[in-house]
Amino acid sequence: MGIAADKTLTHLRMLNGSKGPAVHSLRAQVDKYAYRDYMKSVLEKQENLFLRQGEVKNLLIDNGRITGVETVTKLKYYAKAIVLACGVYLNSTIIIGDVIEERGPVCFPRSNYLAKSLTDSGISLRRFKTGTPARVKRSSVDLSVLESQPGENTPYSFSVLSDSESVDKLRDDCYLGYTNTQTHSVISENLSKSPKYGGLIHGTGARYCPSVEDKIVRFKDKERHQFFLEPEGVNTEEMYVQGLSTGLPCDIQLSLYRTIKGFENVQIMRDAYAIEYECIDPQQLFPTLMSKKYDGLFFAGQINGTSGYEEAAAQGLVAGINAALYIENKEPLVLTRENSYIGVLIDDLCTEGTQEPYRMMTSRAEFRLILRQDNADLRLTPIAAALGLASKERIEKLDKKLADIEKGKILSEQILPPKELNDYFKKIGEPLPHSGLKIKDIIRRSGVSLENFTERFDTFKDLSQDAVFDVFIQIKYEGYLQREKRAVEEIKRIENMPIPKETDYLKIEGLRNEAKEKLQKIRPLTIGQAGRINGVTPADVNVLLIRLKGMK
Repeated sequence: MGIAADKTLTHLRMLNGSKGPAVHSLRAQVDKYAYRDYMKSVLEKQENLFLRQGEVKNLLIDNGRITGVETVTKLKYYAKAIVLACGVYLNSTIIIGDVIEERGPVCFPRSNYLAKSLTDSGISLRRFKTGTPARVKRSSVDLSVLESQPGENTPYSFSVLSDSESVDKLRDDCYLGYTNTQTHSVISENLSKSPKYGGLIHGTGARYCPSVEDKIVRFKDKERHQFFLEPEGVNTEEMYVQGLSTGLPCDIQLSLYRTIKGFENVQIMRDAYAIEYECIDPQQLFPTLMSKKYDGLFFAGQINGTSGYEEAAAQGLVAGINAALYIENKEPLVLTRENSYIGVLIDDLCTEGTQEPYRMMTSRAEFRLILRQDNADLRLTPIAAALGLASKERIEKLDKKLADIEKGKILSEQILPPKELNDYFKKIGEPLPHSGLKIKDIIRRSGVSLENFTERFDTFKDLSQDAVFDVFIQIKYEGYLQREKRAVEEIKRIENMPIPKETDYLKIEGLRNEAKEKLQKIRPLTIGQAGRINGVTPADVNVLLIRLKGMK
């Protein structure tokens, strides 16, 4: 996914750059059509991958184990493992005003039968709701009155296998605009025609990316709401109005869009719509994303109640890895809250579940200073290598970065004399030194940044830029990192203590009835996971610990 984004992006920005590294987030706008074509080509050229399009009607199950699937055309495909990645297409309905269409996004057919097969198999479903904004014609918008959001010439790329210097980051700008009181009046006057407020929608919507109707109702004190105007691709006039999703009737959509500055003559090319769809309760899954009910049946993506492409891709990776490991009778992969955001995502889903479309945010992670985007390769490439998923080139790049980081730490012990520091400290507003300072002590000064230090001194000139960045963070946030690592070690002491899969919690004396019911339903794999279940108290965890020690 990272490689594909680097090859097809049109706009790149580092979000939260003025804040600490724990919340830095690289964001790209990609050419949707180029991305699709690139990924389709990758799939078609992949050796040993058989591609077949069709609608699955039934799951084939025998004695508690998945054996394959049957399509609506009565073809049967047998397999030892199946991954369901159905997106938002299970019994999906598109809703615009009082018009309901039985289809999926972008006019694709919906899955008409699979939801019934899942329900008949004892897998519980719920109904969620999401939406999308209109696509408007670029030439009909006065871009000059919107705030331009140009891309940045950052040294970053999403994949270490991409050459960041060759990534074309600045093909197109995005734009920032705002609604106004007139926009809000149009929406307020027509709320009864909204599918949600008119009673046509019953599914639970996403809290963190609400429709514009929800924004007006929930935040009545706000005089305006921002939105981003983003190009869909290089060779299309379509632009995506991020932040203004709605399910209002088409004529009202046009009216509300045309109240916005710059949109007075806007032409809508594709109407916004709301969508309802079926998904499963993810508490029915192990952290491997395999069903607790049927061996070999894995679920990934929005069918697990998540929202967003990145969350879906993360689950697809884990489900695919574990399906392959399952077939080979190998130990499964369970990423943890301490080593990855994927671990946080899956643990949240399988342990706590979700009552609304789930989005991954940095605030969900207890150890986000450790889970930085700049050290993802340091954390996860060794795991990929052990699974056989890291290429020789990727491993070599990791080894080079690790070697550069060690060199950087050694170089940071060098002492610079006052005469070399005076002009620099004056420029950045730091008190002048009376004696020489070690480079690592210079880096710890609040006025010192990676940019102004490397511009003035060539200490790290022979090291890769991403390694230098990591060295700076490790030095500058050393105290915070050590504290976070101590907390991780303390948690790990009991976090990864395994609980046998066959444990019958109903027979464990000392557990409260609520804890027995929750544990029996969720069937946690570790003590740490058990402790995060709503309704399981620290006292219940202690009972489990005693029970496990007694079993040894």
